[in-house]
Amino acid sequence: MNSILESLQPIVEQLKDMQPFLPTYAHLIVSALIPIYTGAHASLSRPSSAAKPKKKSKVESDSEDEEEDEGKDTGSKMEGLEPSDALMFPLMAGLTLGGLYLIIKWLKDPSILNKILSFYFSQMGLFFAGALLRDGLKVLRSYVFPSTYSSGDHQWKVDQSKRIVSTVERQKSSDTTTAVERRSPLPGFLGAISFPITIQNLFWDLRALAYQKVQLRIKALNSFKAKVRFDILDVTAVVVALIAVTYFAFFAKPWWLTNLLGFSFCYGSLQVISPSTFTTGSLILASLFFYDIYFVFFTPLMVTVATKLDVPIKMVFPRPAGPNEDPNELSLAMLGLGDIVVPGMMIGLALRFDLFLYYKYKSIMLSKKESATEGTEMAIYQRATGGWGERFWTLSNPSKTLSLQPPYPDAQSFPKPYFYASIIGYISGMVATLIAMQFSQHAQPALLYLVPGVLISLWSTAYFRNELDSMWSFSDIMEDEEPKADAKGDEKKEPTKAATKAGLFARIWSGELKSQINNIEVNKDDEQTGNKPLDEKPSNDEEKSKAPSDDAIPSKTGTNDEKCIFSMSISVPRKKA
Repeated sequence: MNSILESLQPIVEQLKDMQPFLPTYAHLIVSALIPIYTGAHASLSRPSSAAKPKKKSKVESDSEDEEEDEGKDTGSKMEGLEPSDALMFPLMAGLTLGGLYLIIKWLKDPSILNKILSFYFSQMGLFFAGALLRDGLKVLRSYVFPSTYSSGDHQWKVDQSKRIVSTVERQKSSDTTTAVERRSPLPGFLGAISFPITIQNLFWDLRALAYQKVQLRIKALNSFKAKVRFDILDVTAVVVALIAVTYFAFFAKPWWLTNLLGFSFCYGSLQVISPSTFTTGSLILASLFFYDIYFVFFTPLMVTVATKLDVPIKMVFPRPAGPNEDPNELSLAMLGLGDIVVPGMMIGLALRFDLFLYYKYKSIMLSKKESATEGTEMAIYQRATGGWGERFWTLSNPSKTLSLQPPYPDAQSFPKPYFYASIIGYISGMVATLIAMQFSQHAQPALLYLVPGVLISLWSTAYFRNELDSMWSFSDIMEDEEPKADAKGDEKKEPTKAATKAGLFARIWSGELKSQINNIEVNKDDEQTGNKPLDEKPSNDEEKSKAPSDDAIPSKTGTNDEKCIFSMSISVPRKKA
């Protein structure tokens, strides 16, 4: 018995030494989970098991809450990683790491390299930080001014145009309906408070300002056209991001600002890059598993680059000073962004797989229902992102009805067993990393513990749920479902489909990725403006409709020869009556 207690004595002492670091470790784990959780949810789009939503009328599409739906129902626009990327990722990461290490050793003073990299990362940071702040402000707006909420056994709906909040309650004793109204746009119990008319009008004005869209049109030299819609939250996010990035690049680099930029990089990366299948993701994580072990345990490259460079490639957290450290100086614990993004890609894929299963099982139930229309095979997709404030304010009176047609009450709170399983695996791996670091007093390759934690949790969940076949065959990449009828269009589409099967790095080197992005942007602009591509000739009917009539007013002399050098207009879209 005494021998057992003696063997446990070092462990007890290490746990006592670890106690002052517990707040730091909790801060580290929470800071790693937030970008994974938010980035994974922001990456949700229509899965292959759901049908495209019906096109809305112009009156419906002008509403403030449906303005967020645009661009969300067309499937994943991520860059899917292929098995070849499992080899290229550690190879390119190793070359980059080795190059930075040699430059640091050659310069001996990394301040010059820090300035160059700070300027480089500030350009990308402006885009990612702006997107992060914009989405964060929209979440905050949904909490302050939600479009729907529950209060007093009522489901309330806000009507900004009429400046009322109303609901219809079906009385239990009869089939009549009773309309209930509120005059305050504030949610929940706040809406029941009787404010003066001037205060209520102020709340409505603030809500209108928060949701008001402005449309900007730019045209240059008859060759460039752009149309962008934005609101005050977009402008605020860009201004704040510009100030933050400028301060980081040219003035100071406090730890919290480094974490903000690192947070934004993780948040944006998880919406852009993802493995196409679970097998591909497992291969990529396995290759980076060995990469991390080698460069941390067997070379000084990883530790040297992480400690010498003061750029947002890591998150840092204040911690108590060690026994050999100056207590007057700020001591920091570090976590590389790769330890967040790499497992986060797999966790995001797990969440999209949950969404795939949600619509798959809903479609099965829909096909079994006798009242289902003929030819209906898949449930119609409803936007799965956003609505955080609406969900919060409807917790007191959630809908318990099972709907097979939109709107689905659980479209944004669908079951997420694989997502939560992978989160548990990630937390377990992170805790194991911190314990190993505390006992060894040496930097640890976090992927050594995170990769097994995430992969084991995912594949074991599929095994116990008897869904290994579905998980194995699941693909996050969707092919175009509406090919053009003409042969010319088909010939143009085939190379694009073949190109998407190549790895990410292969597409970057061949230039196909850039051409795909350009084509997507051109198509978006054409859809918004209603214009046709330059190489597409108008039909005979269109030419006839455009032909001037006999009684048309002639244009001024010389106007056909004039060319637009630059024009810009700003307008406020209005709802149509």
